[in-house]
Amino acid sequence: MIDLFFELVSGYGAIVIALATFLSCLFLPVPSSVMMLAGGAFVASGDMSLIAVLGGAFTGAVLGDQVGYRIGRWGGPRLSAWLARRPGRAAVLARAQATLRHWGGVGVFFSTWAVAPLGPWVNVAAGGAGMSALRFTIWDMAGEAIWVTLYVGLGYSFAANLDMLASTLGNAVGALSAGVVALLLGWVLIRRVHRDQANA
Repeated sequence: MIDLFFELVSGYGAIVIALATFLSCLFLPVPSSVMMLAGGAFVASGDMSLIAVLGGAFTGAVLGDQVGYRIGRWGGPRLSAWLARRPGRAAVLARAQATLRHWGGVGVFFSTWAVAPLGPWVNVAAGGAGMSALRFTIWDMAGEAIWVTLYVGLGYSFAANLDMLASTLGNAVGALSAGVVALLLGWVLIRRVHRDQANA
């Protein structure tokens, strides 16, 4: 499978990487992380420019997040009600909204790279919650910079072992996401306990 992504990146360069990161931020199951790994490998071989790969991946990710934010802003309560019609979507949206309530901009930051599957939902929830565009953009850009640099850097460093790296990262990202969610839930629980004790 990774050979297909290499062919796409080889044929279309940074444009396909930008498109992949853009679409992955809009609920579409696009393997943007693998595309960035491939881009980093091509940089290591001298076939692509580091600035082009980083710039394409970062631009696509930020634009995708901005579209998600605007969808949430324009859709408002109606969009939330529509998304909540299905239990699965309602649960993920509720988690994204809880993340924003308790963490604000920091939640946006972590959703871009540490809990990436939640990212598109946080973008929509941020728009729906009325978070200011400037605040959202600052935290979002900071997080996407980490995400892009991490994957392109890993692709550059481990260009000869991308198959193994992609598989290992898939497992590691799942474990990291679960860990971050557990920490967030633990922090919320501790806050509630302290608040209840203070009100007792």
